[in-house]
Amino acid sequence: MKSTGVVRKVDELGRIVLPIEIRNVLDIKPKDAIEIFTDNDKIVLKKYQPACIFCNDVDNIVYFNGKRVCSSCIEKLKEQF
Repeated sequence: MKSTGVVRKVDELGRIVLPIEIRNVLDIKPKDAIEIFTDNDKIVLKKYQPACIFCNDVDNIVYFNGKRVCSSCIEKLKEQF
């Protein structure tokens, strides 16, 4: 993990502001979804990208019964059945 040297305070509603420099580098636009992870005492923020539930690929995603599946995994499933 790389330190950016940026420090922000949490406001009364629990919000923080992501600096524009970081948003630009990570291509985070207004209204983009951000995933929140924890790792022991760390909070990790990641730009949300819908991914396949089987292989985590983010390309060629379709929704099947509310789940995200990529076209490659769909083909593999077809071969098995």
